[in-house]
Amino acid sequence: MRPLKDFDEFLKSNIIRKRAPDIPRARSLIREAQKRREFLTEIFDKISISDKNANYFIENSYDILIELIRAKFISDGFYASGEGAHEAEVAYMSCMGFPENDVRFMNDLRYFRNGIKYYGKNFDKNYAEKIIEFLNKIYPQLTKKVENLC
Repeated sequence: MRPLKDFDEFLKSNIIRKRAPDIPRARSLIREAQKRREFLTEIFDKISISDKNANYFIENSYDILIELIRAKFISDGFYASGEGAHEAEVAYMSCMGFPENDVRFMNDLRYFRNGIKYYGKNFDKNYAEKIIEFLNKIYPQLTKKVENLC
């Protein structure tokens, strides 16, 4: 896995472009992340994480977090497209004030989620538990950053 580029590099390469903020879309993404989080919590409470279902917890955790990051990203007037767009959104976490280790962890999660989605990778219960721990740590911080959009 290659290191994550700096946010400004994504701007310079036109993967990220500035445009008018899209507040209605940002609100929609926030609502979707909230519903997905409620669903994941309900599933977690009813069935525990196992090696058989670990990938589902990982994928859903990523989706929840990237939707909130994307909500802030587009509400601040940014748009990303093309190869590297998801990386650019993850890099935006630095601009949002998240520490480098959280940005790196999120980028690793992005990379491994793509492995699940596109390459048939399987992860175990232990990794999924780390992801849920990360979700529980970052989710409140992200919701605080987008709360004025609700």
